[in-house]
Amino acid sequence: MTTQPARPERGRPGSDSAVDASPFKPSLVKAVFKDVTPMHVSRSAAWAAASVTRTVLTEIIDGARRAAEAEARKKLIPGDLLSAIDRNVELEVGTKWYDHSPTFHGLTGVLYDAEGVIVPSRQRSRSRRPSAVVGAHRFEAGVKKLLRSRRATAVPAMVRDLDGIASVFLTDLARDAVRVVREGGVQRFGTVTLEMSGEPSPPPFHKDPLRSLSSRRGDGRTIGREDILAATTMQLFGGSLRQRALTEARKATQNTSVG
Repeated sequence: MTTQPARPERGRPGSDSAVDASPFKPSLVKAVFKDVTPMHVSRSAAWAAASVTRTVLTEIIDGARRAAEAEARKKLIPGDLLSAIDRNVELEVGTKWYDHSPTFHGLTGVLYDAEGVIVPSRQRSRSRRPSAVVGAHRFEAGVKKLLRSRRATAVPAMVRDLDGIASVFLTDLARDAVRVVREGGVQRFGTVTLEMSGEPSPPPFHKDPLRSLSSRRGDGRTIGREDILAATTMQLFGGSLRQRALTEARKATQNTSVG
């Protein structure tokens, strides 16, 4: 009797199957980084960036689900996205998308020049170089996969907003990773402590894991995993979302090579 080969474990942190299960593939991550920089992106860096993006979008979707459930709805609408961000400041990411999406019109404020005249909203760029907004459609399949994994459905406008936020967030993450490489690390980290009225303040972290990211090692031509982790601290506030994103990224890359 022929012995059947053992199937690999699914969902085990750090395994190839866990990485393959990510809705945002490393190839997509590298395509976004290529729009930003000619630097080489290591495999572990691509997987880390995919993991961080997944963690952020998961938190946004879960927040929107709670808003929909409060109104006894199953399908997510753009209003649920606004409610999620309003309830949790940590979810305010990918803000360049806000100027493009009708969902956020009227929420970003009106700009005036020195003479008190309203500054017209920015027109869409005609640049041939792909931008985060133009490339947002690349994230649609991953967003839909992530929605299914969270047992959620969304109207097309909500899917487009999630696409755009994911694209802008990852593009900003790429730019900050480039800055980390060029500047040799990050010296300052923003921290926000969220407190609810009538509730005790959350205890501070006993150890600061961010200090290890304040300086980098390696050449100046390759973006590595630690550069992505450092960039994550620049993109996310110092609350639970940032800690979770860093933890999940480390788990997703613990068995990967640097090439």
